[in-house]
Amino acid sequence: MDLSIVIPLLNEEESLQELYDWISKVMESNHFSYEIVFIDDGSTDRSWDLIESLGLKDPRVKGIKFPRNYGKSQALNAGFKQVNGDVVITMDADLQDSPEEIPELFKLIKEENFDLISGWKKVRHDSKIKKNLPSKLFNAAARKTSGLSLHDFNCGLKAYKNEVVKSIDVYGEMHRYIPVLAKNAGFSNIDEKVVAHQARKYGKTKFGMNRFVNGFLDLLTINFLSRFGKRPMHLFGLLGTLMFAIGFFASLYIGITKLIKLYHHEPTILVTDNPWFYIALTAMMIGSQLFLAGFLGELITRSKNQEKRYSVSKQINF
Repeated sequence: MDLSIVIPLLNEEESLQELYDWISKVMESNHFSYEIVFIDDGSTDRSWDLIESLGLKDPRVKGIKFPRNYGKSQALNAGFKQVNGDVVITMDADLQDSPEEIPELFKLIKEENFDLISGWKKVRHDSKIKKNLPSKLFNAAARKTSGLSLHDFNCGLKAYKNEVVKSIDVYGEMHRYIPVLAKNAGFSNIDEKVVAHQARKYGKTKFGMNRFVNGFLDLLTINFLSRFGKRPMHLFGLLGTLMFAIGFFASLYIGITKLIKLYHHEPTILVTDNPWFYIALTAMMIGSQLFLAGFLGELITRSKNQEKRYSVSKQINF
């Protein structure tokens, strides 16, 4: 199979039929063998009914339904597990991503051997305050921490080799940083392509300020996990050892100083009356806790099975 098109959605009943017709037209005109995987992330409208109707008419339409809203990352992760195409395309269901971009994205992956191509919505039709400004901040921070010189990490329109989506684990709000996850998984041939951005035709954006905060927190998580996710002791053990050593040598210095003064019959105070004694003791306690955190992190990393982050209530055509 040439293509798998993965489309996560939440309450997009007005756009689904039009999106399906548009994709089908592009696929047929380019003679692609393909599948369309819709992931209904807990919609409360008729989105799933429409997906079922499309699936009954066209076996290439496949659907996954979540019993409640788990988030776009979980929806993408569920779709990635099911895809069969050599090239995987992700796009949003709100008609702001153009299916006309798919043939060129397919060519870049299949013929030019890129691992991942990220769309760049160079000209946007979103509110500058609600979407454009946060996106610029996200992208600047992601470029700085990841080393990837992409302009639009959060663009929903992306193309991947099949082995890329099978190798990454998308969770939290990590869909924003899939190129970073791919790079951390060893896929370095990553680039971008300018794509058309359509004005929203139906409904309203799902973007909120909570995603602004969560996105930055997930960026910090990716940065931490890429460096210390496999060996947490390398971070916590080092910090713990340094803190404990500072506290230990500080308390040793306090004790030796007191003994010297006693030996020379100089006036002195009790060790417990010296505020530096408590600072040194606190440093030793923090160091011990950090070391223990690293040790526990190592045990969890080696023994804990991955928790189930979502459940599927219905599927069609799988």
